[in-house]
This record gives sequence, C-alpha cells and structure tokens, in this order.
Amino acid sequence: MADDEFHYSGGFGNEFASEAVEGAIPHGRNSPQQAPLGLYAEQISGTAFTQPRAVNRRTWVYRILPSARHPAFARIGNGRLRSTPFDEIEPGPNRLRWDPLPLPRADTPADFIDGLFTVGGNGDVRTREGMAVHVYAANADMRDRYLVDSDGELLFVPELNTIVLHTELGPLRVSPGEIAVVPRGIRFRVELPDTFARGYLCENFGAAFTLPERGPIGANGLAGERDFKAPHAAFEERARTVQVVNKFAGNLWAADYDHSPLDVVAWHGNYVPYKYDTADFMVLGTVSFDHPDPSIYTVLTSPSDTPGLANLDFVVFAPRWLVGEDTFRPPWFHRNVMSEFMGLVTGVYDARAEGFAPGGASLHNTFASHGPDAQTYARASTADLAPEKLDRTLAFMVESRWMVAVTSQAMQAGHRQPDYDAVWSGLSRNFR
Repeated sequence: MADDEFHYSGGFGNEFASEAVEGAIPHGRNSPQQAPLGLYAEQISGTAFTQPRAVNRRTWVYRILPSARHPAFARIGNGRLRSTPFDEIEPGPNRLRWDPLPLPRADTPADFIDGLFTVGGNGDVRTREGMAVHVYAANADMRDRYLVDSDGELLFVPELNTIVLHTELGPLRVSPGEIAVVPRGIRFRVELPDTFARGYLCENFGAAFTLPERGPIGANGLAGERDFKAPHAAFEERARTVQVVNKFAGNLWAADYDHSPLDVVAWHGNYVPYKYDTADFMVLGTVSFDHPDPSIYTVLTSPSDTPGLANLDFVVFAPRWLVGEDTFRPPWFHRNVMSEFMGLVTGVYDARAEGFAPGGASLHNTFASHGPDAQTYARASTADLAPEKLDRTLAFMVESRWMVAVTSQAMQAGHRQPDYDAVWSGLSRNFR
C-alpha cells in the first residue's frame, strides 16, 4: 500500500484526484467516448443528483471492469450481525455495560465479517435514518472476500492493533488512536497486519458524516479539514474467484466474482474513504470554572432535518488539561435526551474508577441517569484543584437522537456486566 496519503480538506466539499497509472484520468470530460488506457468510466453517487452543491458527493472512477459485471447475489447467514428493525427484545431503561468482546480462538479463523457483533441500534435502513453500533474481533484477513454496505457508511475505531482497509479508491492503514470512514456503497476488504484485531464499528444510516459547525468558536478548533486523509489509487487484478458480500436492507447477500471489485486505476471526486488521527483534535475547554457540555468534543456529525439535533454524533475524549477552579471536573451526574454509547480505546476514562476497560462499552439510553461512580465522586469532590493533565487516554461516544434498542445477543452475552448498577450503590447521603 502507499504510505503517502494525501490530505482530504475543504469542509468535505472539495474534489480530489488520484492515479495509480499516469494518464488514467481523462481531461476535460468525465465520461469520454473511450476512457484512457482501455478503462471504463463509472460514477459513484453518494447523494441524489439534485442535492445542493455544498452537500453533493460523487466520485468518477476509471476501472478495469465496470462494477455492473457480476452475477446475482444470494442470501447468506448474517452471523452475529444485526440490523433494523431492532425489535428482538423489548427496549428497557436500564444502564448497560460490557467487557471487551472475546477474541476468536487461534484454531477458529474469523475475518472482519465473521468477527462482527452487533450491540444495538435504531432507525430504519429503508428510510435512511438511524444508526447501529457493532464491535469486531478478527484473526484472519479478508483475502478473497470483500464487503459493501448498501445500508450505511461505516466508521471504524480500532482498539487493539492496526487494520488496513483496502477500498475501491485505495488503501487506508488505520491504527488505534485513528478513525476511518468508508462511505455507503464503497467496496473494501480488511487486512490484519498483526495476528488479530479488535475495535468498534458505527454504522450510520442517515446523512453522511460531516464536520460540525463551530459557531462562536470561530475558524479554528475541534477537527480541522486539512487533517483528514484519503487514499492514493491502488488497483487489484485477480484472475480467481472471489466473494463479494453485500449488506442490503439489513441482511447479508453474496456473489462470486471472477475479478476483484477493487480494480479502480484512477479516480476524482469528493465521495471517498478517509481517516483521521484523533491526536490532531484541538480540544477546547474552560479556563475559569465549570466545563462545557461534551458536544464541544464532537469530531463528526450526521445531521438530521432538525437543526442542531443530530441523527448521530461521534465525540472523542482525548488527552487534555483540566484547569477549572472550584469545579467538579469529571462528567457530572446527568440525564440526557440523547442516547449515549461509549467505548474506550486506551487508558482510563475519568468518570470510572474500574470496570470500564479498553475494548469495553457502555450504553446509557435516553434519560438514563448516569455519571461518576462512588469512588470517582469521592476523589473528585475532595481533590486539590491544581492544573491536571488527563493523558494516555482515549474514549469516545456515539450519540443518537433516538433510543438504542439492544440485540438479544448483547443482552445475553457472557461479557455483559450484570451488576453494572452497583457502581453507584456506594453513593451515600451527605445532606447537612
């Protein structure tokens, strides 16, 4: 793969171009009568043709064979992947937490698709609203197997070891601390440079991720456009049978191709996979007292039709200084109209003393009461408030406007913590 990835900038609106072979992109016309080098011209449209220019996304690809050249798809088993409607069990108001998903056994190969485990979700893939949260644990490469998600775009959050996303538009190497997004409808396969990998996967059924507005923050801060990177073109030619798995309307379908679907020699446009290093996130916070709402840590947002009410927000809690005077510094006790799914990539989350390990997850649905556990509260409420650096930690949160319905497998999983409520049982009456 190419290591010299180029910057993807301009507020997710600018066009970019990449060639694996010089001269593969035609000049002056997107679809000339004959594309250069005997290639086929094809447009991938991520939005309706008539959507406003500011949000319109499409990419022209120049490929060895058009993507239309394939046999019919047939249904295959979904494994531990679930999708809308999330109605297996009755939704409940209880707070939930899970230990890390166990890694597959060494004698049982499991690639990325096999290793997917759906925790829950909401909305409807058929009307393109809502989201799903998954975790993955894999110990095998997708060598002759590819995945395309027709239902939503995929946000990858590696937790244990690096993954390489070989996409139609080129490869992205994504390590813990980085995130990556593969747009809806883009084909890819996952390679593991190490013997195994684990992480989180957010599936966005709604409007494509974009950067949040900064408002009074001004021109700088949060995630900067220039820090997002997209791949260089890199094509595969394979003369053997491969399997393409298509997630469509919540189920998995498969077809055997006689060629690799990653045969794009060149491309130009703005509908592209990309990655981002969370170390580049410019954290903002208070320099006086109290601290702002966690929305100040939003990296990407999927907007809804209601301004300010996201279909989905992706938020990171990165290393940062805490300097607020006379302030309870961990996240305070709260109830929220938004539903919150949290994961931990590395280190310790500042609102939890124990029980929340890297690779683990928690879910606090709409208006579920939550906040620091008893041990954290006791420490933070009596601490000497000198400037403090939260370091060597990275947690994230996926927020949704709707409640997250949990799958039956997540509720019955052996790695779910049945006594999660007990972390608050040590809070005592201190009223005087």
